[in-house]
Amino acid sequence: MSALRLVIATRQSQLALWQANFVSARLREAHPGLTVELLGITTRGDRWLSSPLAEVGGKGLFIKELEEALASGTADVAVHSVKDVPAELPEGFAMPVIAYREDPRDVLVSRDGVTLAGLHAGARVGSSSLRRQAQLLARRPDLLIEPIRGNVDTRLRKLDDGDYDALVLAAAGLARLGLAGRASEYLATDDCLPAAGQGALGIECRAGDGRVRALLEPLEDAQVAACVCAERTVSAVLGADCTAPLAAHATPLGQGVMLQSRLATTDGRKILEARGEGADPVAVGKSVAESLLAQGAAEVLGGGD
Repeated sequence: MSALRLVIATRQSQLALWQANFVSARLREAHPGLTVELLGITTRGDRWLSSPLAEVGGKGLFIKELEEALASGTADVAVHSVKDVPAELPEGFAMPVIAYREDPRDVLVSRDGVTLAGLHAGARVGSSSLRRQAQLLARRPDLLIEPIRGNVDTRLRKLDDGDYDALVLAAAGLARLGLAGRASEYLATDDCLPAAGQGALGIECRAGDGRVRALLEPLEDAQVAACVCAERTVSAVLGADCTAPLAAHATPLGQGVMLQSRLATTDGRKILEARGEGADPVAVGKSVAESLLAQGAAEVLGGGD
């Protein structure tokens, strides 16, 4: 095993590096003697901070360069936050591991420790997620949801400097960075249903690379993968990218999954919801997506009323 070497492509944000180092440790535990190296890459999404993601190509901007490193053989795997990965991978790539799911909920982080209910009318809440914006405005139409970009530390600094009254962030990211204490409130899923794949890590590789697939096999988690598969199927069927105001969250149910999905207009005035359960996560995801389509999902995603 001493001759084995694996290169992980990763973005260079603090959270991305935490995730890559975490996966590196799990791989070395599973394969004593394996050498794992990190290849730090700055993506277009990291460089283009002046516009909301929905306007410049979506969260796929964060993974294109990582996939180029895989395709060229410069790297063997890439580690992602699954919620940032488009539901359909490009041809030639696979994501055999979806695992290590942290708390999938969103959290409110406010300067004064107030909750969502306690924010004053007109409070400035930083979030570039249309999914979060739509659901927050459904509960609190008096809030001002303002775009914010940058890594977790940058966002928290902007909050502390007074640029915003509160932020909405993923609980998983705060926890992984040791910043869970900054959370003022963990938002109930009734208030803010998570994005597909939120809290889970995904490991991507070249589709036909049997050597790498064998090395990754001990890291697989069938239960997490099934839940996330159901969630991502909703996005795939609806043709919704990761910037759409679409939420999908599944939990284990016996030998299957229970899936809830929510799609809202960006102003929060119209909300579509659907639930489903079953043993086949793909079938459950398709059923829930079809229910949303029957309620008018295509019009909502297209920007209609």
